[in-house]
Amino acid sequence: MKRWKGIFLAFLLVLTQIPAAQAVGTSASSAILMEAGSGRVLYEHNADEPRLIASITKLMTALVALESGKSLDDVVTIQAEDTRTEGSALYLKPGEHVKLETLLYGLLLHSGNDAALAIARFCGGSVEDFVAGMNARARELGMTNSHFANPNGLNDEGHYSSARDMALLARACLDNEYLAQMVSTRTITLDGRTFTNHNKLLWRYEGCVGMKTGFTEKAGRTLVSAARRDGMTLIAVTLNDPDDWADHAALFDYGFSACTLAAEVQTGETVGSLPVSGSLLPLVPVQAAEDLSWPLLEGETLETELELTQTSLTAPAAAGTQVGVLRGYVNGVQVGVVPLVCAAAVPRDLAEPQNPLQRLLGWLWN
Repeated sequence: MKRWKGIFLAFLLVLTQIPAAQAVGTSASSAILMEAGSGRVLYEHNADEPRLIASITKLMTALVALESGKSLDDVVTIQAEDTRTEGSALYLKPGEHVKLETLLYGLLLHSGNDAALAIARFCGGSVEDFVAGMNARARELGMTNSHFANPNGLNDEGHYSSARDMALLARACLDNEYLAQMVSTRTITLDGRTFTNHNKLLWRYEGCVGMKTGFTEKAGRTLVSAARRDGMTLIAVTLNDPDDWADHAALFDYGFSACTLAAEVQTGETVGSLPVSGSLLPLVPVQAAEDLSWPLLEGETLETELELTQTSLTAPAAAGTQVGVLRGYVNGVQVGVVPLVCAAAVPRDLAEPQNPLQRLLGWLWN
């Protein structure tokens, strides 16, 4: 099939120049700052080093539970083995009946280790099978320096992750609407229990939208957080960081000052048109099926190229039929690809071209 390429629009997006941001650093053994939508890394330090992660593990626990197919209204009967754990707890009692939703909020806001065990057993059939599901989900997310041995983050052998992997997990958590809502909740009362989020950035940093704190003596302080301003969401992860609140605020300040989100094309935006044959409709609008945006540093521009798979469209064609892609480039490197589709259905309401005799007979008949 003949391929036709053209430069999309007649200009390139040029960003308003922003002042250079100051260099940033942290007290953490490992750290990363990532733009959530694109996955672009704006800062990293030992980001691929496997380390103990403590209770930020519970982000994966919650994600796997919410993807298990169980209803949030399901009632979990607490077993004795759920209560046999150390560290932070909801102080659940054997035989107690608690909604899964309540356990999840207790897991994420109060960091209940007993809630983690109850959730894992209920959603996975057994804690062991649930943990296997956590590792399978980690592989799906590309978390190559991670392995989970439990659902609560205690320092069991073979339980570790990296700052980069936890940022990838955070992206998936933000994509889960209910999980994103839960980690952004400051305080909630469910089934007579009141949970207050341990993440102080929800009160201290403008635009913070969660996520999860962690601590053990061996792991030190661990923190995954996210903040959103002007349509851009940043994810910060620090492992073994004694000054994590200040460090996350500094990372976010750096990211929001050094980076601007360039939204070149939005879902449903018309970017061109294709000639049509076999239809009374002469042209069909072509629109973007997804957003095309990218976080840009000072001096960078986002260039776009329209690539269509054909020079015209033959009717009939359904709305949403893919006819090409829109590619985004920064400094000559491709950073995004968006499908281009027909904005409307194209009916076949025009007969094949007639020869002179057919046209004459048609004229006489009419």
